[in-house]
Formats: sequence, structure tokens, C-alpha cells
Amino acid sequence: MQAAGVAAPLKVDIREKRFRSTEGVGVLALRDLSFEVGTGEFACLLGPSGCGKTTTLRILLGLDRDYSGNIRMPVEGSHRIAAVFQEPVLLPWRTVEQNIRLTLPPSLKQVVLDELLEILGLSGLQTLYPSELSLGLARRVALARAFATEPSILFLDEPFVSLDEATADRLRRLLVRVWSARPTTALMVTHNLREALFLADRIIVLSSRPAKVIGVFNVDVPRPERDADQLDRLVLAFKQHFAGVEGFA
Repeated sequence: MQAAGVAAPLKVDIREKRFRSTEGVGVLALRDLSFEVGTGEFACLLGPSGCGKTTTLRILLGLDRDYSGNIRMPVEGSHRIAAVFQEPVLLPWRTVEQNIRLTLPPSLKQVVLDELLEILGLSGLQTLYPSELSLGLARRVALARAFATEPSILFLDEPFVSLDEATADRLRRLLVRVWSARPTTALMVTHNLREALFLADRIIVLSSRPAKVIGVFNVDVPRPERDADQLDRLVLAFKQHFAGVEGFA
């Protein structure tokens, strides 16, 4: 968390975002959506499916500029932004290591990746191609590519969706390990409450569409202590705090 008086590296104030559906119907996706993410904080944006989480992330990544409001991005550090999406988005004609190095800035082109690959369980797989990887391994490569850039801020868009729970749990634990080893400001969108409670320092809770912030839940339990029993207690505390709010798995 940032020190008192230090400006948050990410400040979001989206007054309104509208788009037209494939059927030509106007949709109000976001309205009066405001939140901040502190320096070195791992925050989760939690909300029901379809509420506008991915739309918010697209705006933050600069992929959608058709909105009213203001976004302040990090002004210190590397100024680099990294993202991990729902699909690994690996180039099939490049090896694991080539895919990781593809987005590195000139200053990091010769960086040694051994430690990062070790943390993510990718040691010895550098010369494999995406077609030779399981989906779980491919998503590890996507994580490695993001952290290798040493970003000022990392965005994650439900990177473990569609995985079986055992694989997803392993990847969540690997994400905690690599983020702890290479800390950066991070914002992850998810509709999975237990996932958010396991990963985050703070959960920013969104309403159904049009999305706005309905509250914040601080996860004060140290990550090493967030076992199944502790997560059950956190789930109960969260649901008591947001009684009547539906849509969280």
C-alpha cells in the first residue's frame, strides 16, 4: 500500500461509457465508476458477469477511447503497462522464450529469464512451441511475458477462466509467487469471489450494469495464511459486509 500523502499510480474516473450491441441496441455499460489502486497494491475488480469489468479494462489499456471521464496512469517507474488476457495470445511460430522476449524493451532484450522461468515452472521448456503446451502451461508463459517487462502496472483479465479448478488454483499460487518476487501495482478483473480473496490486498466491488463501485473490501489476512478454512471465513465476512448483493461465485 502507498504511504500517506502519495498519489495512487492508477486513478479511474469514468463518468459514462456507452456502446451499441451487435443487435444495434444502445447499452449503458459504465456510469460514475471511480476508484484508485495504490502503489505496489494487488487489487481485484469484482463484479457479476456482464457488469462491465472487461469494458473497464479495455479503457485502461487504451483499447477503447470512446468514453467520458479521466484516467490517470503511473507517472513513475518504467511507465510500461503489461496485460494478461483470458487467452494466452502466443505466436504459434515462436518458441516459449521467443514469445516471452517478444515484448521486451531494448533495455531488457538481453535479460536473463532463468529465475522467472523457475518461479513459474517453465524451466526446460524454453524451446517448445505453443502447440506443444497445455493450456495451463501456455497461461504460465503469458504471465512470464507480462512480468518480464518489469511493468509499472499489470492488468489481468480473468486469466484463469475456463481452467479446471485444480489447474486454476496452481496458477493462482504461481501468480502470488511471481508477484511477490517481482512486485508491481496490479489490477485483476474477476467474478470469482474466492479467487479475489486469495489474491488481493483490496477488492473493489462493482454493481451490475451500468457498473459503479458499491464498496471496497480490505483483505487483511496475510497471503500465507489464506488456506481453505481462512478463505471460508473471508467469504462469510464478505457476504455479511455486502448482504443482498448477488452475482459472485
